[in-house]
Amino acid sequence: MDAPTPDPDALGGAVADALGTLLKRSHRTGLYRQLTEGLGEAVDEVTYPVLSGLARTGPVAAAELGPEIGLDRSGVSRRASRLEAAGLLRRRPDPADQRAVLLELTDRGAETVRVMRARLAARVADSLSGWPPEEAEAFARGLARFVAEGPFTAGG
Repeated sequence: MDAPTPDPDALGGAVADALGTLLKRSHRTGLYRQLTEGLGEAVDEVTYPVLSGLARTGPVAAAELGPEIGLDRSGVSRRASRLEAAGLLRRRPDPADQRAVLLELTDRGAETVRVMRARLAARVADSLSGWPPEEAEAFARGLARFVAEGPFTAGG
């Protein structure tokens, strides 16, 4: 007997529900708190998105980083001030517009991001360690494809 054909709407709903749970602010905040533990007073669940966002974008103005991480310009600037005082980022003139200022990670900031990413990778690996290897690999490939082709892309 053939396996039943999955209902695309039900499958989409199940994925949407799982994403809703995964993306809950409380879940992100708790994870960020764990990833930043012990990395210095300025590095916490509040400043994590700025550090992580700058690692993805490279030097960028606060107004441009804001939409990338879900904050307005003033929210980014407040967090950036804490990180700048701790030596994790610096402000520099934008060579394309001398009136504008870019935020960029310092070497110390980049190292802090490296530690946070390593911690996240270890947590993910640990959570997948009980899966059969072929299922974990299929999940990783499928998730990468979903991110590249799914509804969060410009064409999705």
